[in-house]
Amino acid sequence: QVQLAESGGGLVQAGGSLRLSCAASERTLYPMGWFRQAPGKEREFVGVIDWNGAFTNYADSVKGRFTISRDNAKNTLYLQMNSLKPEDTAVYYCAVLQNIATRTVDYWGKGTLVTVSS
Repeated sequence: QVQLAESGGGLVQAGGSLRLSCAASERTLYPMGWFRQAPGKEREFVGVIDWNGAFTNYADSVKGRFTISRDNAKNTLYLQMNSLKPEDTAVYYCAVLQNIATRTVDYWGKGTLVTVSS
């Protein structure tokens, strides 16, 4: 079973940037993704990357502001978040996906909190 550990969350002002990391306990050459859950809302898709980084896809709400990347040599997934908005405030989760098209998740991390102040 793959263990995922997110880091890099925190408090940032609107317009600022953060980079989240997700360290996997072992090499996983599967699609991976980021999801988020805001207070009182359901968990939602943020973005996904295929096994070698050649393909990425993002939710419309973050397109052009967030960038997903991965370093398979380090077993690490990243989420670069720029031009942050208060509505980006959420717990961010990384995941190993079974299928990139259906976004079916095999493994979840425990999440890291991002708070964007206005």
